[in-house]
Parts: sequence; structure tokens; C-alpha cells
Amino acid sequence: MIFLVRILVNALALAAAVFLLPGVTISGSDSLAASIGDTPATLVAYACIALVFGIVNAFVKPIVSFVSTPLTCLTLGLFSIIVNALMLVLTAWLSEFTPFVLSIDSFFWSAVLAAIVVAVVSALLGWLLPDTRSEAVRD
Repeated sequence: MIFLVRILVNALALAAAVFLLPGVTISGSDSLAASIGDTPATLVAYACIALVFGIVNAFVKPIVSFVSTPLTCLTLGLFSIIVNALMLVLTAWLSEFTPFVLSIDSFFWSAVLAAIVVAVVSALLGWLLPDTRSEAVRD
């Protein structure tokens, strides 16, 4: 259940970035859109890209964050924005192997601003949604 909530939060955060930034787009498969309709195909595209983004954040981001700890400390935490932008760019590259594609026009400023938007929206949604992990620990 926690995993599905995280995918939903990632999908909504990516949707906010796509809505706010003209350099970030998510496109789906035309054959899927023809078979199930435009709106369900868009929802599936966002869910699949959010799944890829969640996998990248779960496996790659901790390694990159650990390696870049000295640089993050030197910049007083601002380098974490660059790490998040790198995770978005990696997600965009990995999504090229799926029927749904996340495309980012440029690293500066599209990816960096998208990383900020995704971080803010994820933080707000994480704050609004109940914390299911603490409930599971109490039971």
C-alpha cells in the first residue's frame, strides 16, 4: 500500500512539473491511446513514468547522494537539487525504453526547475497524506 501511495505522489508531482514547465513533457503510446482513450492512456503514462522515477529514487539516488555528500555539504545542501535533477534526467533516459517517454529539453533550467517542483509537490503531498508507515509500526 505504501508503494502505491508513493507512486501516486510521484505521478502527481511529475504532473505538476509537466503542467508548470514547458520544457518537460510526458508522452504516451498512440496505440494505447487509440485502444483505451486519451485520458486513461495519459494516466497510465504518468503512472509508468512515476514507477520508473520511484525505482530510480530507491536504488540509484542513495548511491549518488552518498558519493556527493562532500559537495552537498560544501554547497550547504544546494547540490541536492542537482542530484534530484540528475535523477529526473536518468528517469527520462530510462523511459525511452518504455512505451511512455518523459522528455526534458535541457538540464539547465528545465531539469533543475522540474526537480524543485517535484520536491516541493512531493513534500506537500507527503505532509497532507497520512503516514502509513507509523501506523504499521504501532500495530
